[in-house]
Amino acid sequence: MSPLPILLLTALLAADGPDALPRAGGYVGCWYSIGATKNAYRYKYSGGLATYPQQQSPIAVYDAPSNRTFFVYGGADPARKSILHMVSYYDHATGTVPRPAILLDKKTNDAHDNPCLAIDDEGFLWVFSNAHGTARPSFIHRSVAPRSIDAFEKVAETNFSYGHPRFVPGRGFLFLHTKYKAGRGLRFAASPDGRTWPEPSPLAHIDQGDYQVTGARGQTVATVFEFHPSPLGLDARTNLYFLATDDFGATWKRADGRTVALPLVEPDNPALIHDYRSEGKLVYLKDLNFDAEVRPVVLYLTSRGHMPGPEQGPHEWRTSRWDGQAWVDRPFTMSDHNYDHGSLYIEADGLWRVIAPTEPGAQPFGTGGDMVMWTSADQGASWTRVKQLTSDRARNHTYARRPIAAHPDFYAIWADGDARAKSESSLYFTDRLGTAVRRLPVAMTADVHVPEVVE
Repeated sequence: MSPLPILLLTALLAADGPDALPRAGGYVGCWYSIGATKNAYRYKYSGGLATYPQQQSPIAVYDAPSNRTFFVYGGADPARKSILHMVSYYDHATGTVPRPAILLDKKTNDAHDNPCLAIDDEGFLWVFSNAHGTARPSFIHRSVAPRSIDAFEKVAETNFSYGHPRFVPGRGFLFLHTKYKAGRGLRFAASPDGRTWPEPSPLAHIDQGDYQVTGARGQTVATVFEFHPSPLGLDARTNLYFLATDDFGATWKRADGRTVALPLVEPDNPALIHDYRSEGKLVYLKDLNFDAEVRPVVLYLTSRGHMPGPEQGPHEWRTSRWDGQAWVDRPFTMSDHNYDHGSLYIEADGLWRVIAPTEPGAQPFGTGGDMVMWTSADQGASWTRVKQLTSDRARNHTYARRPIAAHPDFYAIWADGDARAKSESSLYFTDRLGTAVRRLPVAMTADVHVPEVVE
């Protein structure tokens, strides 16, 4: 039986009653590493990964009625051995944050299990807790009250990876996710209420599988994905594909409106944007956004290899934009690691903005670096380096994530950490213009606290 019917059964027969959530004493992010390299770089990637990974989203949503930005992240338990799924918010009216709520102990230190967040039409918060593969369960929780982090009910216990719970106004949830079976297959399922789910439909499973990033605007939900060719699989991830739906998953189309038959199982298929495999380049997806005409723009990075260090560079940031007739692909800037992750903003006046760790930081050629803000006034043809947001001599910063409907005062959230050795990790956010970077309080002496400005 597939996971989402099991999810439904569990929801109907064994849903937990609501409990008030315990509160943490401050904001402490998880630290994670994978792929020991046995050289000076220590790991394939590592660091403070509370807002990781990009293959699942969103993790923050601005809610206008409450004037709060709600967010979730992977927190550290006191012993630093397990990831706690944390829920909190920034109150824009008061400029404060409460003690973060502890939703659950995921009983693993694997940051792939980090949570995602959605808010429905009535203001209820939905937290989708992922699992890395099939060894651990996944969960869906719903807040007991709208716009509140005080108590949650467990809607379901099942298994999914790399979730993208996109709430479509007036329709419900279109849940894009991954199922581990002979690799990583992309799937989707639509639910009007988050409790009843159909059999998930396969979207793509090319060779050993795919990773995706997603975006939504109004009734449109879209995905950009790559594929994992044999024999290396994910360490050879390459190519660029795009699909979108504006009818709640009934049909999926290319950017030009042509309907595509699913699932996609061959590397050469109608959703292909760019054949990077033929150029010997790997593709690391970062973000997907839309312009005022709901035309997609993809932010990603290419390199020559999956291991850290300059030998497998250049690590080149790029954008690919659908202009109504064709995909326009352009280079952006350079970086020093495949997992330097940032987000793309397309603002009401057409300005593009990127917040990403494009400076090397305290551990060059390690995951992340120092955060930099960039803008483009000509749809990615040229870029201006607006300002460097951090200058940290001890830790790298990475995984700057874009909230849904981002408020100008809380425009990106990320975490820091040593990229060479296990360390403490703090969380940060910045405003739209990068006027200030604020650190969420590590140790709170009151129930609410004003985040400190980092000089």
